[in-house]
Amino acid sequence: MGGVPTAATVRPLRPDDHRAWAVLWAGYLRFYREDLAPDVTAETFRRLCAGTGGLFALVACDEGDAPVGLAHAVLHPSTWSTGGYCYLEDLFVEPSARGGDVARDLVEEVAAEAARRGATKLHWQTQAYNGRARSLYDALGHVSSSVIYERDLPG
Repeated sequence: MGGVPTAATVRPLRPDDHRAWAVLWAGYLRFYREDLAPDVTAETFRRLCAGTGGLFALVACDEGDAPVGLAHAVLHPSTWSTGGYCYLEDLFVEPSARGGDVARDLVEEVAAEAARRGATKLHWQTQAYNGRARSLYDALGHVSSSVIYERDLPG
């Protein structure tokens, strides 16, 4: 994978991106200290490529069309909008490609794709300690007053 691109070509994830996507996905999971079962990762990639369940995925590619960043989004209905919302669930750029506009390009293209699909709002979250990402996110959106709660469910 290449050096630091100042900008990237953003395109939909394709099945032939699997190897590069798996490396990016592993880096993302490592950052968030998550360990997913291999079948979850395999099913995630399958669903992202198929675009099922409201999911879509984009990759940012270097000059050789090698993915250096990923964005996974979920379109979902909302009781507050007739068009629904889009949740940017995963965003990751490989360390050697950081420092340019790759993450910004990914977020902007997710926003554009969500709007094309009828969503009226894009929302995302990050860890409070993720200062580098938050400085970008502050330029792309606004911090809401919401507090997020989670509850694991059986199954």
